[in-house]
Amino acid sequence: MPIPPPNAPSPVLKNLAQLKKEFQGELETGSTLRKLYSTDASEYQEMPLAVAFPKTEADIAALIRFAGTYNTSLIPRAAGTSLAGQVVGDGIVVDAGKHLNQILSVDEEKRIVKVQPGVVRNELNHYLHPKALLFGPETSTANRAMIGGMVGNNSCGSNSLMYRSTREHLISARGYLSDGSEVTFKALTPAEFSAKCEGNSLEAAIYQKCRKLLSDEAIRALITKKFPKRSIPRRNTGYALDLLMDADVFDPASDKPFNICKLIAGSEGTLFFGVEFELNCVPLPPKHSALLCAHFSNIDQALRSVLPALNHQPSGVELLDRHILDATKRNIEQRKNRFFVEGDPGAILVIDIRKDNPEEVDATIKQVVADIKAAGYGYAFPVLKGEDEQKVWELRRAGQGLVSNIPGDAKPREVCEDTAVDVAELADYIAEFDNILQEKHGKECVYYAHAGSGELHTRPLFNLKTEEGLRTFRAVAEDVATLVKKYNGSLSGEHGDGRLRGEFIPFMVGEDCFALMRQIKNVFDPKNILNPGKIIDAKPMDIDLRYGPTKPNPKYDTIFDFSQNQGILRAAENCNGSGDCRKGHLAGGTMCPSYMVTRNEKDTTRARANILRHALTYPTDPQNPFNNDEINDVFDLCFSCKGCKSECPSNVDIAKLKAEFLQHYYDANGTPLRALMIANFVLLNRLASIAPWAWNALYGTQWIRRTLNRLTGFHPERSIPMLHKTTLSKWFHQRPEIEKKNTQKRVYLFCDEFTNFNDVTIGQKTIQLLEKLGYQVIIPDHLESARTWLSKGLLRKAKQITNSNLRKLHPLITEETPLIGIEPSAILGFRDEYIDLAESDLKQTAQDLSRNCLMLDEFIIREFDAGRITSEQFTTKKKLIKLHGHCFQKSLASVVPTVRALQIPQGYKVHMIPSGCCGMAGSFGYEKEHYELSMKVGELVLFPTVRQQPDEVTIAATGTSCRHQIHDGTGRTALHPSEILFEALI
Repeated sequence: MPIPPPNAPSPVLKNLAQLKKEFQGELETGSTLRKLYSTDASEYQEMPLAVAFPKTEADIAALIRFAGTYNTSLIPRAAGTSLAGQVVGDGIVVDAGKHLNQILSVDEEKRIVKVQPGVVRNELNHYLHPKALLFGPETSTANRAMIGGMVGNNSCGSNSLMYRSTREHLISARGYLSDGSEVTFKALTPAEFSAKCEGNSLEAAIYQKCRKLLSDEAIRALITKKFPKRSIPRRNTGYALDLLMDADVFDPASDKPFNICKLIAGSEGTLFFGVEFELNCVPLPPKHSALLCAHFSNIDQALRSVLPALNHQPSGVELLDRHILDATKRNIEQRKNRFFVEGDPGAILVIDIRKDNPEEVDATIKQVVADIKAAGYGYAFPVLKGEDEQKVWELRRAGQGLVSNIPGDAKPREVCEDTAVDVAELADYIAEFDNILQEKHGKECVYYAHAGSGELHTRPLFNLKTEEGLRTFRAVAEDVATLVKKYNGSLSGEHGDGRLRGEFIPFMVGEDCFALMRQIKNVFDPKNILNPGKIIDAKPMDIDLRYGPTKPNPKYDTIFDFSQNQGILRAAENCNGSGDCRKGHLAGGTMCPSYMVTRNEKDTTRARANILRHALTYPTDPQNPFNNDEINDVFDLCFSCKGCKSECPSNVDIAKLKAEFLQHYYDANGTPLRALMIANFVLLNRLASIAPWAWNALYGTQWIRRTLNRLTGFHPERSIPMLHKTTLSKWFHQRPEIEKKNTQKRVYLFCDEFTNFNDVTIGQKTIQLLEKLGYQVIIPDHLESARTWLSKGLLRKAKQITNSNLRKLHPLITEETPLIGIEPSAILGFRDEYIDLAESDLKQTAQDLSRNCLMLDEFIIREFDAGRITSEQFTTKKKLIKLHGHCFQKSLASVVPTVRALQIPQGYKVHMIPSGCCGMAGSFGYEKEHYELSMKVGELVLFPTVRQQPDEVTIAATGTSCRHQIHDGTGRTALHPSEILFEALI
C-alpha cells in the first residue's frame, strides 16, 4: 500500500509549482518530506500537501496569499515537538525554524530581546547569559524547542513557579494575518485601542470584535464562570479570553493594558503567523541552589507533601513516579543519573530551592524536610548540589521518552496527560483519576512532572493497534474530561488542545463560551486557512491516529536479533517523536551530528525512524520492503555514531537499523564497490603490508593520493592512514622471550584491525605499559572485530566473524583474565552488535563475554581501585590534557574511566573537550560526498577547541578515527591514553 499522491486537485499542484519558482526558500511536494512532516510528537499522522521552508518574511506572505486563493491551509511548525497534534494537517506544513532563526536585537537595560520564531530556547539563553539575562520558561524540550512553538503553545515547564508561562513574557508579536497583511500586536492604551478599532482592515475588524464581545459585562461574567479556575496558573483551554478581558479598556479598575498577545500565546498558529517576537527577560536566578529529592512510598503521600513544600517558595516542585524511575533502569544514559535513588520509592518529589547564599538554601531545605516529616510523609531526603543537580533535571526531562521505551504495542499514550487543577486539590483529583483508570478501565498510569503547579503528566498504556485499545483510548479521554470539569480545571495545562483536546473544548467551557471562541477564530481567519481543525472544529480525537487496528502491522525476518523490541518495525516505532535528536551542539552530547550541522529534519534520528516505519508499514516492494530509495536517502547522513542508542530516551538505535537496512538494500541492488573495499579493510591492508613502503609512498605523495582518492570514491583532501613497517601481531609474536612479562596477572589483548596495521606504535606501547604495570599480555587467536563490515551493513559476513570470535574467545575470557581493547569501536562491539548477531546457542556466551571485555582505561581503573596499580608507578610532573571521547565510548561505556586513568599520575589534569562526534565516524569522513559535512561537524566544537590549545597541552583521543580527524582538521597530533600513560611511567 504505497503512500497516496498529494491530496489536492491538479490546479493546486500546478500553482504550487508556480509558487515554488517565486519562493526564496524551499517548497517540497516529494513524498519523502511529506512523510517526515506527517507526524509530530503526538499520536497523530496526516499526509500534508507540501512542506515549505520560508527564507524570508515575503515567503510567509506569499504562502498566506496562496492558501487563501486556492482554498488550502497552512500548518505553522517549529521543532515539531507538539504532543497534541498541533502541527499535523493535510495542508502546507510551514517549517519556520530552518531559516527564520535569528536573534534580532537585545536591550540589556530594558531586558528585552527580539527573535524570529526559529530561535531555540536554550540557544537564546546561551546568547543572553553573558548579559546576565534569561528567558525564563523552560520546557523539557528546551534544548530544541523554538520560540515560535513556545508562543503557539504558551509553553512553561518545570520552573513555572518562578517564571510562569511564555504568555507572561510576550511583549509584542509581529507577523501576518490571514489576508496577508502585516500586523504588530502589543500593549495598547485605551486611546490606542480605540484608534485600532477604526477602519475597514482585517486588523480593525479584530479589534472591533474584541471590543464588542468583551465590553459586555454579561459575557465577562459568563467567561469567569465557565472558564477554568483563576487559581490554576496553567490553563490553556481554548483561547485565553479570560485573560484578554482583564484589560483597562473593559474594566477601568484594571491596571492591565489590552494586548492581543495574551490571545496569540496558546492559539497554536490558528490566528496569526508570527515572524518576530519581543520577549521580556529576567535576571539570572540566584547563584546558590540545591535539590531536595524527597522519597515517598506512594504517589498520594508525595502529592500531599506538595503544599508544605510550596510554603517555602521553591523554584520548582516536580514529581517522578515509580514507572519513570523503573524506566531509567532500561536507559543507558539515565541509569547514570539515578544515582540518588534510595530503595524502590513509589514517587520522588524534586524540590528546587534557590537563594542568594548557601546558608539560606540549607536552612530552607531543613525546614521543608521538617514540615514534610511533621505531616507524616517521606522516608528519605537526599540533597543534591552542583553538577548533580543537572543530572536530576536531565533524568526529569527525559521522562516523555523514557516512558515510551516499553517493548510491545501497548505504550503510554498522550490522551489525558496535560490536565491541571488547583494545586490544593491535586492529591484528591489524582486519587479519583487513579480510581477511574484502575476500577473502570483496568489501567495503570504513569505520573510525573509539575506537581507544584497542579499539573501532572498522566499516561496510561494503550494498544492502539487493537479495537479494544482504541475504544478505551476514547473512553478514558471522555471520563477524564468529566473529572477535570468537576474540579473546574483545565484539560490542557501546557501541551495545548490541538487535535487531541480540541473536540472537548465545548464541553469544558460550555457551548456559549465556545461560540465566543468561534467568533474570534472567524474574525481572525474567515477562510479558515491557518492551522484549521485545532481548537475550533477539531475532528474527533480518535481520527487520523498514527496507529490503528485497521493499519498494517507486518513482521519481518532480520539478521540482527530484534526480539527485545518484538521486531524491527517496533524498534522503529519506539521513536515517539519527542525530537531530542534536534538539539544543537551547544546542548552537549553526540546525537545527532548531521542534524547539528544541517538543521534539517531529514537528518534527525526521528526522521530516520519515521521513514523506516513508513516503509515497513506500507512496503513498495513486498518481497523486500528494504528495497526503498527513500530510506537510503534519509539514512545517507547517519554517521552510525551510536549517540542515539543512549541519548535518545527511547533508545532508538539508528546505527543498528541502518546496518540491517543496508544489507537488504544491497541484496536487491548490489553492493557498491567502495563499500566492499571498506568492508574488506583487513584483506586490503594485509596485501598492502607485504610492501608497506610502497603504500606509504603512494599515499604519502599528495598528487598521487588525490588521484587515488578520486578513483576509489574518497575525497581528494582526505589523508589516508599510513602502514607501519610491521603489524602488531607479527611484532608481538616475534619478540624475544626476554622482553615478555610472565606473571600470574594475565590479560588478553584484542588485536583489532586498526591497531594491527596502522596504529602499531600505540599497540606496542599498550603492551609495554601493561607489562611494566605487572601483567602478562597474551594476544589470543581471533578474527578481526567486524567493525568495517558492520559499518557498511554487510551483516552476514559480520555475523560469521562474530560467532567465530565468540567461540574462540569465550573459553579464555573471565573476570580474572579479561579481554582488553585499544580501539573503542572494536572492543565495544562485544557489548553491542555481537549480542544481537550471536547464534541462538551462543546468546548466553555473548552476554557472558560482554561483561569481561574492557577498554584499556576501564581495566586500568579497575586495577587502580583494587590497589594493584598505584600513582607511585607514574611521574609526578604536571601536564594538562584535553580529551576527546569516542562516540561509541560515550554511548556504550563512559569517558569517566579515561579521565580517571589519565589522572593516575598525580600531576596530570584532564579536561574533557565538550564535543560530540568528531565527524570522521569510520569511513564516513573519507567518502567524497560526506567529507565537507564531516569537517563541518569537527568545526562545531572539536577543531576550534584543539586549535586554541598551546603546544604544551596534550591532546588525547581514544579512537583511531578521532585522532585522524583531529590531524586533518587542525594539524595537531592526538595521542591515545596508552601512549600518555606509557610515557608517564617511572
